[in-house]
Parts: sequence; structure tokens; C-alpha cells
Amino acid sequence: MTSPATPLEAVDEQDGPDEDVPRSVHAAGAVLWRPAARGGGVEVAVVHRPHHGDWSLPKGKVDEGESRARTAVREIAEETGYAATLGRHLQTVRYPIGEDRKVVDYWDARAGRGTFVPNGETDELRWLAPAAAGSLLTYDTDRGVLDAFAGTPRPLTTMLLVRHAKAGRRGGHPGPDDERPLDDEGREQARRIADLLGAHGVTRLRAVGKTRCLQTLEPGSHRLGVGITRDDTLSDEAVAADPAGALEHLLALAAPEHGVTAVCAQGYGIPTLVRDLAADDGPRPDVHSNRRLAEPPARKGSIWVLSFHEGRLVAADYVRDPAV
Repeated sequence: MTSPATPLEAVDEQDGPDEDVPRSVHAAGAVLWRPAARGGGVEVAVVHRPHHGDWSLPKGKVDEGESRARTAVREIAEETGYAATLGRHLQTVRYPIGEDRKVVDYWDARAGRGTFVPNGETDELRWLAPAAAGSLLTYDTDRGVLDAFAGTPRPLTTMLLVRHAKAGRRGGHPGPDDERPLDDEGREQARRIADLLGAHGVTRLRAVGKTRCLQTLEPGSHRLGVGITRDDTLSDEAVAADPAGALEHLLALAAPEHGVTAVCAQGYGIPTLVRDLAADDGPRPDVHSNRRLAEPPARKGSIWVLSFHEGRLVAADYVRDPAV
């Protein structure tokens, strides 16, 4: 499938100046997919919206106080009737609507349980092979998003690398630094992180044995019903002492049989691991990312969503603030 020319702007950055543009209208959606019943491959969902008279990918506006990832999951459920688990971030599309600008983020999303029931927003859903879906879609921008999906190797495995939330100033805690707890802002960040873990269908939690790392995953542990396993192999000290061993351990955690793992670590280990994953004995221009992987950021409370195919990094999406 080839991307048709379009005057609308499609970019691969999930975070950007749109947050500072007061007249931007934010929305989120996904390429919802499931394994094809026959012949292997996948089929994707395309919905008909009677009030627009179009065929489109499921998407909708972000509600106040809602993250874009949570919007994508909610809108999929409302427009298709299916639960969904987000994978890699595919694309951000921007286009004018009157004097405003609409900004739509799209994810790769695997369909879970559900049944389509016609409703006020969508009156028909078709499961189609990607090429057939592209022919049916009304908008060039949707076809471009579908191209990004179709160009990704499968199957993919997702892992989340979480930088611990804010824990106050070093030296401000009277006890050992390893026991420094989250502050009020950090606890709020941890609650927002839990929301993103749920949207990505996390099934296993690991944390470096620092109080601030363990506490960062506690809200997610309660929400998901999953315990937290202490894992010091990915601590800053361990990564500095044996970066190759830490990388090997990370790849083992990302193996498909483990489901979706989230690991909470620190500000030296995470950038080092992401950079080494992307380098693979040399620069990897084939890795999709919204950040320069030679200098990966790791802001407190941020998340790297890593996608692997056959043990090799395919995409690395940086979420600076999971509330956005």
C-alpha cells in the first residue's frame, strides 16, 4: 500500500508544540486489528459514521482530564464495541478545522473481547485486510496511518520502561537515599502512570529496589491486580557495572511469552538501555521513534514504550507525561 499525497500534515512525534497552541482540538484513535480467521495475517476495523457520511479509523475527542492513550481505548470501545490493548504509537495527524487545528494521535491496538452494535456514532463496522481497508477509507490521512501500521513487522511485543516519579531533593530525606519516598507530585504522577499501564495491557511489573521505584508502580499494581517483583539487575549501579548483562536481561524480560512487562528504573539506566537497544552494534535508522535515540531523555515520571519483533527493537516511543 502506498501513501497518497495529502495536504494535511502527518508526523511521528507524540509530544510537541500542540500542547501550547490554545486552539488545538485533541483527539485519539487507533488501527484496531485482530488475527485473520484464514490465511494468516491480520484484519483491521473500519467504521462508517452516518453523521459524517464517511469510512474512517475509530477515533474521537479527548475529554477534559483524560490522556490521549485512554481516549483511544475509550473511543474504540464506544465506536466498535471492542476492548483494546494499545501497542506502538503510529502517527500524529494535524489538520485545520475552521480557525482551529485538530491533532489526532493514532496507536496500533489489538482487539480484545467485544461485539459491534450499531449506535449513534457508527452504524457499520467491517473487518478487512489492510489493503482492502485502505481502499474503503475516505481520508488520505487515515490511509497514511494504515500504511504506517501495515509497514510494521509482526508479531510485536511491548515493554514499558518507566522512570520513577518525583521523590524530592536528594539529601532531603533523613534516612538512606534508597528509602527516599515519592513526594506529593510524585504520587500524582504514579496515578497517571497507572492509567497508561492499563491502556497498554501490562501483565507483569518489575521495579528496581528503591522505595521511589516501587512506589511508582504501586497504583498500577492495585489497578491491574499484579504484584511488583524487585529487580535490581536494571538499577543504575548494575547498568553502569555491566551494561551488556543489563541489556541481555532486559531483552529476556521482553520475550513474548511474558506478555507486556513494565519496569520502573532510574535516570542513568533507562537512557543507557534505550540507546544500546537502538544501536545494536551501529546506528539503527530503521527504528521508529519520536526522540533522538542517540540521547534518549528520561524525565521523572516519563515512560518509554518499546516494541520488539523477534527480539529486535522496532519502535521506541517516549511519553514525556502520561497525563497528556
